[in-house]
Order: sequence, then structure tokens, then C-alpha cells
Amino acid sequence: MAYIEKLAPAKVVDLKEEVPIEEEQMLSRTLVQRRDLGMTVFSLDKGQEIARHKPPGDAMVNVLSGQAKIEIGDEEFIVEAGQTIVMPAGIPHALCAQEAFQMLLVVVKPEA
Repeated sequence: MAYIEKLAPAKVVDLKEEVPIEEEQMLSRTLVQRRDLGMTVFSLDKGQEIARHKPPGDAMVNVLSGQAKIEIGDEEFIVEAGQTIVMPAGIPHALCAQEAFQMLLVVVKPEA
């Protein structure tokens, strides 16, 4: 039984190829969606945003390419390719593409 059904097992994968950057678009591909865990790959063109929201679980962003401005509460962070940041549960956060970027988002929620 595969738990990550959207990717071929035992195969090297470049996640950036799963969601190419398209002009003035935000694309996503969900890899896993459970009540307590979500894994999604996103691409955002420069200037695209994910609006401020308050997550029910910890959200970890791993930037695969490009650069994003990430707001967590009242703080702002510039996160670049190869870097990761955790946005804690219950604290409002938002993302804005400073330049076109791609990310792996992993959200871990309390177990049911």
C-alpha cells in the first residue's frame, strides 16, 4: 500500500517539475491529504500571494526555487531556494512571491 500515491515509488523525482511556474498563476499539486497531514507542491509567479490565514496545524515550507516573503504574525522573512521555515499552528501567516518560486508545503495537524 502506497501512502504517497501521487509520486512514483523508488524513483528520483524533481518536485519542481510537478508544478511548473506559469505566468501570473499559482499552481498546486496535492501529494498527501489526511486529517492530520497534508503535503502539497506549489508554484507561484512573481507577485502571486497566499492570503493571510490562521492554520490549524504547523506548516513547514521548503522553498525549492526562487524567493518568497513569508509573514508569520508580525514578523517578515525572506526565504530562498534550499531554505525551510515553520509557521506555527494558530499564528496567522501569508506568503508573497518576491520572484517566481516553488515550494513543498507540509502541514501537520493534531492527531484525531
